[in-house]
Amino acid sequence: MECVVLAAGEGRRMRPLTATRPKVMLPLANRPILEHLITAARDAGIRDFVLVVGYREQEIRDHFGDGSRFGIRIRYVPQRHQLGTGDALREAEGLVSGTFLLLNGDMIVRTESLQDFLQCPPPAMALSRSPRPQDYGVVVLDGGRVTDLDEKSPQPRSDLINAGAYLLDEGIFEVLGSLPRSPRGEFELTDALSASIRDGTLRGHHLSSWMDAGYPWDLLEANRELLDRQAPAREGTIEEGVQLIGDVSVGEGSVIRSGTVIEGPCAIGNGCRIGPHAYIRGATSIGDRCHIGHASEVKNSVIFPETSLPHFNYVADSIVGSRCNFGAGTKIANLRHDHGEVKVCGRSTGRTKFGAVVGDGVLFGINCSVNTGTIVGAGARIAPHSYIHGCIEDGTEIR
Repeated sequence: MECVVLAAGEGRRMRPLTATRPKVMLPLANRPILEHLITAARDAGIRDFVLVVGYREQEIRDHFGDGSRFGIRIRYVPQRHQLGTGDALREAEGLVSGTFLLLNGDMIVRTESLQDFLQCPPPAMALSRSPRPQDYGVVVLDGGRVTDLDEKSPQPRSDLINAGAYLLDEGIFEVLGSLPRSPRGEFELTDALSASIRDGTLRGHHLSSWMDAGYPWDLLEANRELLDRQAPAREGTIEEGVQLIGDVSVGEGSVIRSGTVIEGPCAIGNGCRIGPHAYIRGATSIGDRCHIGHASEVKNSVIFPETSLPHFNYVADSIVGSRCNFGAGTKIANLRHDHGEVKVCGRSTGRTKFGAVVGDGVLFGINCSVNTGTIVGAGARIAPHSYIHGCIEDGTEIR
């Protein structure tokens, strides 16, 4: 069976992290989201992939190549204009035959779940349950048959949602060819499935595991999920006096200096310098070539490659982009005094502990304070002793 993966979108809700990369290339457990998905599908038995790419597609092409590094074959097709999921799938016409698997490129799913789904006769739609059904397409079922779909309804009829995985056959391309634009001006795949809903042939299948990261703060839970699945490997240098507690991976060429404590689950990338006397707490990923230095503490965070927290820094419940530098003493707060839910740009995260989202290439001076729920845009420059809060645009200079 062949697999089409929709990976053309930017992921605007993930800004500023997607200012410099497509959403599917955001790293979790030190591998891109798309890599986790492709390897799950590969391990479910699929060897032939078609990736529909668009926004900053070269990063995807450079990382995956022809797929041989992963033991698969990958072909690419571009979606030049973001005109919806139906339009994206239409670009793959002629590249797949018979029954094929269609996946949204930003989902996180276990191999076993895909193996079960692949046993369904087409057409079939994968389902999951969500605490935020209003952010998705809500599905109505009758005895296993999909009888209705409500796209992002403000008053959803249930918490059962479209998980973005489908089993289809070549007949879908004929339907896509005559598909009108939706009220949003796009060609919606769900509209193409309306005939199958009307004649009662579209079946729903509950995935036993599924996650979607719609907003930056969702990356923290997804990162924990993937770290919990990962078998620890220790390939770097670990000096005497280091404590590694639980499942901790240390990449090739990394050095963990004396006095450092790391609690799992945690993944340290390749070529990192950690410590001395650093403290890294559970559910944290540290990307390649990062520096977490003396008396710095990181907890439940995702740190992208080539970022430096060299002296007396504190980062918790946060996502920090690539090539950032934290001046000595710069810290990110993660808890309100009233222990209320943290909001980011007016939107609730649903979390009582959340720090900040920091884009790529941000430079902090010494002793900066970053409040809970702050977004710092890519390339921002922050003067020493600054208090940062709210939503800071890309390229902002705070003097």
